Amino acid sequence: MDRRDFIRNTSVAGGALSLVGSSAFAGMLRPEDDIWFDKAMRWAQLAFVENDPGNYDPDFWLDYFRKIHADGVLLSAGGIVAFYPTKIPLHHKSPWMKDTDPLGYLVKECKKMNMSIILRTDPHATRQDMYDAHPDYIAVTADGQKRRHWANPELWVTCALGPYNFDFMTKVNQEIMELYSPDAIFSNRWHGHGVCYCEHCKKNFKTASGLDLPTKTDRLDPVFQKWSLWQTDRLKELWFLWDGEIRKQKATARFIPNGFPDKLLTGKHSDFFFADQQARRGVIPPWSNAMGAKELRAGLGMKPLVGIFSVGIEEEFRWKDSVQNDAEIRIWVAQGTASGMKPCFVKFGGNIFDKRWMDAVAKMYQGYYKNEQYLRNTAPVARVGMVYSEQTNRKYGGKPWQQRHQEHTLGMYHALVEDHMPFEMVNDKLLDAEHLKPFKLLVLPNIAALSDAQCDQLRKFVEDGGSLVATFETSLYDEEGKARSNFALADLFGVAYDNEVEGPMRNSYMHFKKDAKTNQFHPVLKGLENTPRIINAIHRVKVKSTSDAFPSPVTLVPTYPDLPMEDVYPRVPETDIRDLYLREVGKGRVAYIPGDIDRSFWQMLNTDHSLLLRNTIRWALQEEPIVTISGPGILDVAVWQQKKSMTVHLVNLTNPMMMKGPFRELFPVDAKVSIQVPANKKVSAVHLLMSGTKPSFENKNGRITLDVTKIMDHEIVALDLA
Repeated sequence: MDRRDFIRNTSVAGGALSLVGSSAFAGMLRPEDDIWFDKAMRWAQLAFVENDPGNYDPDFWLDYFRKIHADGVLLSAGGIVAFYPTKIPLHHKSPWMKDTDPLGYLVKECKKMNMSIILRTDPHATRQDMYDAHPDYIAVTADGQKRRHWANPELWVTCALGPYNFDFMTKVNQEIMELYSPDAIFSNRWHGHGVCYCEHCKKNFKTASGLDLPTKTDRLDPVFQKWSLWQTDRLKELWFLWDGEIRKQKATARFIPNGFPDKLLTGKHSDFFFADQQARRGVIPPWSNAMGAKELRAGLGMKPLVGIFSVGIEEEFRWKDSVQNDAEIRIWVAQGTASGMKPCFVKFGGNIFDKRWMDAVAKMYQGYYKNEQYLRNTAPVARVGMVYSEQTNRKYGGKPWQQRHQEHTLGMYHALVEDHMPFEMVNDKLLDAEHLKPFKLLVLPNIAALSDAQCDQLRKFVEDGGSLVATFETSLYDEEGKARSNFALADLFGVAYDNEVEGPMRNSYMHFKKDAKTNQFHPVLKGLENTPRIINAIHRVKVKSTSDAFPSPVTLVPTYPDLPMEDVYPRVPETDIRDLYLREVGKGRVAYIPGDIDRSFWQMLNTDHSLLLRNTIRWALQEEPIVTISGPGILDVAVWQQKKSMTVHLVNLTNPMMMKGPFRELFPVDAKVSIQVPANKKVSAVHLLMSGTKPSFENKNGRITLDVTKIMDHEIVALDLA
C-alpha cells in the first residue's frame, strides 16, 4: 500500500505532505536506478584533517562501520585539501599523503561492504598560490579588501558566486567522479559567507538588477532583499551546473548542497538531502532538530533526508576534538530519527582523542539496524499542521512589536510538544488542497505576510471543513511585507483591525468567566477553572468584532500600575474586550488570538499560556488526536506509517537541562499510550522496539492502549497491521 492509499483508508486521514515537483533533471532516472537514495539508513562521516593520511588507522574506522552496521559513508575528498592524488593545478594535496591514495583505499573497502558512498568537498577557502594565480577568485569585503579566513589567517576566503566555484570546483568534481564514481558529491560551505564585493559579484549583480551591491546586511533593506534573491538564483545555477556535470559521468549520481537559502527550492530540486543541524548550542531546545527536519520535509515530502549530528561540541568556540555527553547525543539523534531523518554521525579528524561517544552511537545504530523495517517510513501521520513562513521571516518586521518575531513559532512549537500532539510543519508556499489534504487543523503563529492567493487557499481549507488557529498580526501584511488596512483573513477571524498594536503591556491580565447561559466554562479553559485570570500577552493587536456570535471565555484586564505597592489594583476589573475569538465556520472552527501569546510563552514559559494555547488547539481540532499520552513528563510524539506497520515515537525530553544543554543524564518516565488504529486495519502484534519487548495491550473501539514504562531517551511503539 502506498501512502496515498493509506490516507484514503485511514479514518484520521493521516499522511504525508506530498512530494513537490521533481529534480532539476526529471525523467533521467529509471525505477531501478534510484535504489541508493533509499538504501542507506545509517550514515557515517569522516571529515579528515590535512595530516590524517599516514597518521591514522583507516581499518579502525572500517571495523567501526561494520560494528555499527553503517551502510552509507561520507568521506572528505577535495577543495581546501585534496586527499587523493589530484592532477588539477593548484588543487592543494595533503603533503602527508606522499605517494599514496588514502581516499581510494577507503572507497574501495566501503564498496566491498556495499555501502553508499558520498564524497565531500569544501570550496570556501584556498591558499596563497591560488591567490597569486587568480586573485579574482577571492572574496572581497565591503571596504575593498581581499578577505582573509576568520579562523586560519593563512587561508583566503573564496567567492562562492564566481569562477572559483563555477570553473575550478567544476573540474574538481569531474576528477573525483572519474576516479571514484561515488553516488554523490556533497559540498560543505559552498554558498558563501555574506555579501562579496569582488569584481564578478559587482558586475553580475549590476547586470541582473541594475543596482550596486547592498552596503548593509539588513534583511528589510530593499537592495539587500534583491541581493538575497539574486544570490539564491546564482546558487541555484551553480547547483544545477555541478549536478548536471556529475550526472553526465554517472546518471544516478547527484550533487548534494549543504544548505540552500530557500527550503521550498531545496525540496523541489533535491532527490536526497543532508540536514546539517549538528547539535545544540546555547539555549536551543533539543526538539529543534525535529523542527528543522519537519520544515525541510514540508518541501521534500518523503524524499530521503539524512540528519548530520556531531559527536563534538557545537558552542561558539568550537572545541572540535572534544565530545559531548552521551545523553546529549542520544536525545539529539532520537529527535532526528523520530522526525524521519536517517542518522549520520560526523567525526572531525581520523585520529580520536576521546572515544567516549563511540559506544553510545554504536548502541543507537545497532538498535536502529535491528528494527530497520519499522524505520522505513512511507508517510507521517498527523492531523495538525503548523505553518512556517520564510516569506514572513524575510519581509516582515522593523516595528518595535515585531522584534524577535520567530519566537512566535518557537512558542507554539513548544506548546504542541508539551501537549504530546503529533504534528507536521507546513510551508506557506504549499497551501494547496493536495498538500493540506492530511490535515484537519492549521496553526498560524503570527504568519503576518501572506498573499491574497495564500489567504484564498486558507479560506478554501476552512470551507472544506478544516480549522485554523491564528495569532497576532497573521495576514495583516501582503507577501512583500506591505501593511494592509485590515486582515486579509478578517472574514474568517470575525474581527477588523483597529489601527493599533498595544504594548508592551505591563501588569495586564486575561480574565476567565463561565458562559452566562450554561454556567459552564468553555473547553479552552480546561484546567484553568480555579483561577479568574492569568497574565496577559506582552503585545496585543487592537481589533473590533464584526460578529455577535462569539463566546467570551477570555477577556481583557487592561494595564494598571505595578508600583507603588499601594496602587497595585485594577482600575477596570473586567471588560467585554475579548482576548480570544472563537468561531464555528461550516464544519470547521477558527480561533484568533489578538495577543502575541505564543511569543510571550516562549519568552516567559508560563504554564498558563501553554495550557490556554493547547486547549485552544484541541478545541479547534474538533477530534481526538491520533495518539494521546497520559503521565508525567514531556514526551515529543511522532507517528509514522510503513508498508505493513505503524509506529509511534516517544522521545523523552523530561530533563532539568531541556532548555539549556547539555543533558547530564537521562530520567526515565512512564506513560499510558492510546493509539487510533487506521480504518480497515487489524493489529496483529505490538512491539516496544528500543527495549525489545512485547507489551500487553488493550484493543477497544479502534484504539490500542498500553503502558510504556521506563522510557529513557527514545522508545518506539510498533503496531503490525494486517
